[in-house]
Amino acid sequence: MPESPIISFKGVRKAFGTKVVYEDCTLDVYPGETLTIIGGSGTGKSVLLKMLTGLLTVDAGNITAFGQEVTTLTERQLLPLRKRVAMLFQSGALFDSLTVADNIKFPLREHAWGTEEEMDARVAEVLGMVGMPNTQRLKPSELSGGMRKRVGLARSIAIKPDVILYDEPTTGLDPINIRRINGLVLGLQKALGVTSIVVTHDMDTVFTVSDRVAMLHERRIAFTGTLEETRAAPMPWLQSFIQGGRGVLQDG
Repeated sequence: MPESPIISFKGVRKAFGTKVVYEDCTLDVYPGETLTIIGGSGTGKSVLLKMLTGLLTVDAGNITAFGQEVTTLTERQLLPLRKRVAMLFQSGALFDSLTVADNIKFPLREHAWGTEEEMDARVAEVLGMVGMPNTQRLKPSELSGGMRKRVGLARSIAIKPDVILYDEPTTGLDPINIRRINGLVLGLQKALGVTSIVVTHDMDTVFTVSDRVAMLHERRIAFTGTLEETRAAPMPWLQSFIQGGRGVLQDG
């Protein structure tokens, strides 16, 4: 594991009113790894991703990405960061009124990526990478849940990010599509050399895609380790969560 993390959370605190989500969140993410974040429903796993991209502000602590402090950046200053860090939202977050092609072009246009012809070529390329060629003219309403996730993933990788954030990528999918999405996470990490952070409660996903696992417990990252270390860890709350598979813990 490289010595210098690509992303670091140090002593992060976050609350929504009286509900404290994080008291002292500290976590390092290293270049080229796939780190999965697990924890009970409602514990704030997705909040971590949104704080990293500036969609939510921190109450205290520091977040650095690519050596730059994130928490003090303005919306304009966040744009270069958001070009390097792409996020696949749980629902896919597609625009229903736009075609598949225009959904994927949305971030390309936002970042002035190239000419219309260059964007068309990039759309075709990333749709091929997620196994959905020749679907440019379809609308989201014509897609299954699994297909919507894959279009969302194509949009995420279109701008050639260094880091991909996956927010519950397999939620609501059948076993075949879960395996397909897990395969894409692995394949893209290998093909693109990206760093991946996966928020999930699906243990099959955890043990399929992870290089390391981080567990949110009692309002902090209470454990990090490899898959082998995760299986062998002596913490009862960690083993209970792994064996239960989902939603066992409700802390924070």
